[in-house]
Amino acid sequence: MTEASVIGLLEATVSFGALLYLAALGEMIAEKAGILNLGVEGMMAMGAVTGFVVALHTGNPWVALAGAVAAGAAVALLHGLFTVVMGADQVVSGLSLTILGIGLAAYLGKGSVGRPAGAELSSVDWGPLSDIPWFGPVLFQQSPFVYLAVVAGVVAWFVLGRTRLGLALRAAGESASTADAAGHSVAGLRLGAVAMGGALAGAAGAYLTLSLTPQWAEGIVAGRGWIAVALVIFGAWRPGRVALGSLLFGMTLALKTRLQTFGVDFSPILLSMLPYLLTVGVLVAISIRARNRPSPAPAALGIAYRREER
Repeated sequence: MTEASVIGLLEATVSFGALLYLAALGEMIAEKAGILNLGVEGMMAMGAVTGFVVALHTGNPWVALAGAVAAGAAVALLHGLFTVVMGADQVVSGLSLTILGIGLAAYLGKGSVGRPAGAELSSVDWGPLSDIPWFGPVLFQQSPFVYLAVVAGVVAWFVLGRTRLGLALRAAGESASTADAAGHSVAGLRLGAVAMGGALAGAAGAYLTLSLTPQWAEGIVAGRGWIAVALVIFGAWRPGRVALGSLLFGMTLALKTRLQTFGVDFSPILLSMLPYLLTVGVLVAISIRARNRPSPAPAALGIAYRREER
């Protein structure tokens, strides 16, 4: 074990953690408003393919990122249409969105498989900060997506906890009828939250094809959307705790590619299973612990609301 290998592991942990955090933060925002969206995997896939294809045609990674964000939000609004406007079952709609997103992404990206990236978002140069021992490579030689995740987390924490908009959104997730009686548009709040969740999931998908692995291949999301959904529960619907959970799960993803640098002979198949085994283990542990405790989940999560039912 060398210093370089440890730094490499920490650097990869932050990188993968930011990927998970972007998607988990978006899901948390949607759930705070009372909408469960299990379509994170599909939205990430659409963001990934859109970002890559737009980068191929424009050569501009920022335009590609904007396209990925828009694609994620647009797909999410399909879920919003069915669940918020039409009152459909949120679990069924979310699962359908995952299947739709993955399939549509495979279709749209079939002509881009194996092609080199048209543009990439490379690591940000922070000057002297990048040369700080240990902290420089880990914190100041990262992709712009990492800093986007940090900014998004801070903004989400502030808006949800310190603004009237955040209070209204949380009210829509706790008691939609109360939020309605206070003069807020429950449908508008929920649709906005769902769209924001899709936008962040789309950005997470673009992180894959514009920075982490600048290429397109079917199945590139590889189940990370499901980890993001679990992270919301792990983090008890709090941005800070979700961030810590993202780093923990990010380390399990980093170990898959970095463990061999420590000279450890471990089955790559078992390493691939590790993040998902940890996901199942955490959910089981949380379920057992929560048996005799009130759930921190929004009270109206998954419950459709129609104004005429008041």
